[in-house]
Amino acid sequence: MNTWERYIKNFVSFLKIEKGLAENSVLAYQRDVQKLMDFAVDNNLKTEELSTNDLKSFLFVLHELGLSARSQARIISGIKQFFHFLILENELQNDPSELLEMPKIGQKLPEFLTIEEIDELMEAVDLSKNEGLRNRAILETLYSCGLRVSELINLRFSDLFFEEGFIRVIGKGNKERLVPASPSVQEEIAIYKQETRNHQTIKPGNENIVFLNRRGAKLTRVMIFTIIKDLANAIGLKKTISPHTFRHSFATHLIEGGANLRAIQEMLGHESITTTEIYTHLDQRFLKEAILSFHPRNIKG
Repeated sequence: MNTWERYIKNFVSFLKIEKGLAENSVLAYQRDVQKLMDFAVDNNLKTEELSTNDLKSFLFVLHELGLSARSQARIISGIKQFFHFLILENELQNDPSELLEMPKIGQKLPEFLTIEEIDELMEAVDLSKNEGLRNRAILETLYSCGLRVSELINLRFSDLFFEEGFIRVIGKGNKERLVPASPSVQEEIAIYKQETRNHQTIKPGNENIVFLNRRGAKLTRVMIFTIIKDLANAIGLKKTISPHTFRHSFATHLIEGGANLRAIQEMLGHESITTTEIYTHLDQRFLKEAILSFHPRNIKG
């Protein structure tokens, strides 16, 4: 057992026995501290070496991944409890979390959807219309793969490696990344292709594009915004949402579920969280397991 694991195990015992916290609260604190452990391990930082600036870098990652101020505040609270415990146990002399400030809860932050709202939007798609199957596949791909809208409309069949379980995405700055494709994404795209796309007349030059408009050409960004806006109106959703909301929701649900931060960053195509170190490329099997095992669309009963 390494130092981090020992500290977390003892911290959990402290919360249960001395603090008398409920099981759910203990699990939430444990998950939050494990996120910090992932960050520290990825940056080769020992617990006793963590500085306030390191903790701020960690929190910056959470902010960049779209985590709400309320969720950030809860994680900071957990981290402060953890370091307070280590001081009590004489494992540390100084508390690096002492100067951490709570984010302003009232701050305007990107909206994100609950899992139930995403299910509602999916169910609101009118499958009696020709574009219904396409729109379901679009929503599933946006949410389950965390794609940017530009990445979605440019997705090609030559980028789909479903046998291996991946989609190749060309992101910002022409950077390429591999994104795990969940069974639900594979199924929705396959149904759309078989039932709708195979029966379309395709405009020359668009043969390889996955999602097409009624005229057989590539969809525009505006069209994706319109599809989402119409569905939000159909279910009476009060939130102001866009295609990017699905990307934020994807990251938020994975973080809340306990997925590895580094895996989420890799999946979203984010740059390194520190300017001094560029992450080495992740083992793709690890990335696939880290994402698929924590994504809500894959863990339904």
